[in-house]
Amino acid sequence: MTTWNELKKNLSINQEEQNAIELEKDLIRTMISIREEKGLTQSQLAELCNVKQPVIARMESSVHSPQIDSLLKILTPLGYTLQIVPINKK
Repeated sequence: MTTWNELKKNLSINQEEQNAIELEKDLIRTMISIREEKGLTQSQLAELCNVKQPVIARMESSVHSPQIDSLLKILTPLGYTLQIVPINKK
């Protein structure tokens, strides 16, 4: 079985692309945490957001990159939004 690090080396992902992947992974992990903190199943969240449960499942499993409108459709009923903030450069 190939590890992610081995696969990543073969893909020749540059730092900018890696940063985008990490940002997306962090965003998805945060959404899952919010859902779980609120004690919601994927089905309950889907009903609350007026989307189908498979949409939530695909987003949480990173099958597709979430679109901003989809993120907002899910985050808003949970009481959250997206915000653009500066990256702290060291």
